[in-house]
Amino acid sequence: MSELLEVHDLVVRGEGYWPEPGDDIAAGPPVVPGFVVSAFNPMAAVVAERCLSRLTEPRTVRTGIVLVCDGDSVSADHVRQAVAEGKRIGPLFFFQSVPNSIAGWIAAKWDLRGPVVCVTDGGEDEAALLIGDGDADQVLIVEVGADQASARIVSGGDPT
Repeated sequence: MSELLEVHDLVVRGEGYWPEPGDDIAAGPPVVPGFVVSAFNPMAAVVAERCLSRLTEPRTVRTGIVLVCDGDSVSADHVRQAVAEGKRIGPLFFFQSVPNSIAGWIAAKWDLRGPVVCVTDGGEDEAALLIGDGDADQVLIVEVGADQASARIVSGGDPT
């Protein structure tokens, strides 16, 4: 447990947010192919891209992802209403109903080869465990809420 506490002194190497100054909030985040109706997945993708493109040092291939969210409530509500009305549900909703789908999409786009974890709260403990256990050198923590999202990439150790 003391190793976890030592590693939990995470160093933030880059950050990204939605929205940021200049973002067209009414238009929403850029569309992600294969994800429809909800802004949940596009918000995760845009903050990950912003964060990864702002790294203060080179990214390692063994970069894990921790997605922190309560799920995509807009998509869940859409599916719930369609079922209640006896409508057919499009196949994309099965794919995007799993929050890890966008984490996998981010990993593939950015060639991140570390573990992918999805939690409803926290993120830093999981990142510290992944780094401390040697499963990842860096971890991208993506937090998605109803209308905003953030991402930070962290590593263990002293920033000096």
